Amino acid sequence: MELRHIRYFKAVAEEKSFTRAAEKLNIAQPPLSRQIQDLEQELDTKLFMRSPHKITLTKEGELFLQYANQILDLVSRSSEEVREVKEGLQGTLYIASVEGCGPRLFAQWISSFQKKHPHVQYNLWNGNTDDVHARVSKGLCEVAMITAPYNKEGYEVLPVFQEPWVAVFPEDHPLALHKDEPLAPEELIPYELLIPSRESRKSEIDKWFIETGKTPVIRGRIAHMMNACELSRCGVGVAIYPASIANMAHNAGSCIRRIDHPDAMASYALIWNKTHQLSRTAESFIEHVKSLVNNSAS
Repeated sequence: MELRHIRYFKAVAEEKSFTRAAEKLNIAQPPLSRQIQDLEQELDTKLFMRSPHKITLTKEGELFLQYANQILDLVSRSSEEVREVKEGLQGTLYIASVEGCGPRLFAQWISSFQKKHPHVQYNLWNGNTDDVHARVSKGLCEVAMITAPYNKEGYEVLPVFQEPWVAVFPEDHPLALHKDEPLAPEELIPYELLIPSRESRKSEIDKWFIETGKTPVIRGRIAHMMNACELSRCGVGVAIYPASIANMAHNAGSCIRRIDHPDAMASYALIWNKTHQLSRTAESFIEHVKSLVNNSAS
């Protein structure tokens, strides 16, 4: 059995078609079919169920696919590590991040990491916590930043940052009269609010108002900070977001006041999947972030 047999088998298993697999591998179909037949003969079992219109894996084929993925992953990792001995850490680091302070923190971490490992490349995706979480679970990225609350089951979690929640409103808004003072939740009751779209955010914000005996009016659920800033600036409502929204709001003619409540804090964490094998690049990046977080805490 040679590596090409395993690569050919994986291509057919993924494409579910000898024709498409041959096109993907840039070879003719008859030689591909012969290679798969040779592999089945060597293993003394059928790996595919063949019919005129589709191809499916047998139980033996499904088992062999698991080993094929592991073998090809090991080959790739070993090749990278051999090159890294000579040339240094390489590869692409796939990252996902929420808004807020996520982009700023990742920029700082990547900047210092790049000085140690200049050959590493980066692929950075942004979204809300639920979307980011989904990308990690599907293996579309290796390292991600999300905000609490989060599910720790199946994930490694490294807390990295906290910041207060704030209210954002136009400069001529009544709340701007005391713009240098913290804002008590009860002061928000008369106004309609714009809050993040994540469902758990509403539950979190509702708790700030329990002692008032009143429920805030939610005018909008907004996924992205920039949209919330623009809506708030145009008087649609008071935007309630983590303090890093100030990076956008100060340039939009808005005022910002911190929410005066002990639970009005946004917590950020770096996560990665426990069950997925991380690349050496991702492992090194995580260790780099851990050292930076520990140094800043000491």
